[in-house]
Order: sequence, then structure tokens, then C-alpha cells
Amino acid sequence: MDKSDVKVLFGRRIRELRKARGWSQEEFALHVDMDRSYVGSVERGERNISLENICLIAETLEVPPSELFENWRLAES
Repeated sequence: MDKSDVKVLFGRRIRELRKARGWSQEEFALHVDMDRSYVGSVERGERNISLENICLIAETLEVPPSELFENWRLAES
């Protein structure tokens, strides 16, 4: 798996969980106390996010951090 694929898959999972709660990126950014542009770049897979921010996002979404890594759909080679 390409390193950038991991960031993209992680970002898609964050977006999926955020949307399931009915939050816009801006609303989520306010809840998680992060800049909206940072949240957007995470969701697009442009950031190599820190473990601290992963835990903060999971806490805000009220899920265990491991759930942020579930249901990844890897592109077939």
C-alpha cells in the first residue's frame, strides 16, 4: 500500500464519520478545536496527522481511535 493511500483512506473515514453526525467541516472543526482548512486537508489525505490529533478527533466523534481505521476500502491492484 502506498503511503499516500493511507492518508486518503484515513481522511475518507473521518469524513464518513463526520457526515454521519450531520456536521459540516466547519461545525466539526469548531467541535474539535482545529482550523477548518486543516480538517479539510486531513479529509483530503494531504496531511500526515499526529497521534495526538487522531485521538482528539476520535474523542470528538465519540469513537475509539481504532474505529477511525475501520472499513477502509483499499484499491485493488
